[in-house]
Amino acid sequence: MQRTAHFYTLGEPGEQTKRMWLICHGYGQLASHFIRKFDRVAGLEDYIVAPEGLSRFYWGGVAGKPAASWMTSLDRLDEIADYSAMLSTIFEQQKALVPEDVQVILFGFSQGCSTVMRWMLRANPDFDHLWLWGGQIPEDVDYEQVRAHWNSKELHAFHGTEDPFVTPERMELLRGYIAESGLAIEEHRYEGGHKVIREVFGV
Repeated sequence: MQRTAHFYTLGEPGEQTKRMWLICHGYGQLASHFIRKFDRVAGLEDYIVAPEGLSRFYWGGVAGKPAASWMTSLDRLDEIADYSAMLSTIFEQQKALVPEDVQVILFGFSQGCSTVMRWMLRANPDFDHLWLWGGQIPEDVDYEQVRAHWNSKELHAFHGTEDPFVTPERMELLRGYIAESGLAIEEHRYEGGHKVIREVFGV
């Protein structure tokens, strides 16, 4: 059985492209809205690709606005396999549009952090930078097989000082997960809440 996947792009892929971003939205968001955070990044040298979670629902009930999710706890392994296959297909198709030596930035926000990392563990995509924003690394997997390779890349985690999902206690847990993983993830704190702030990544 096949599914119709949706993704959105900003910028013009071509020989001039120096950086390709694959960005994964958070729970209850739409890729078409999330990608707007990167409108100042996109241009001749930066190509932005935003896949959308396969599970859509109405936020706040049937009268609410449509939203998307990457997975739930129900049949979670099947959902992980499905979105991983989708991300691999989109990634490979879009990367074929840019030079082979393009820098690849994988970016996850909130639920998108675990989404990106679980896909990376399955698909082992070529990448240069990993940015985890307002989320966490999966704590139920073994990173031994990928640790050396990933630690040769640029790994970053961003958390807002006013993020209601990142209390001091939660922050300590997150740091513990990272320490146990052995991944060389550089921590960044910024003034703000649970959202992607353009100015923090320099645009």
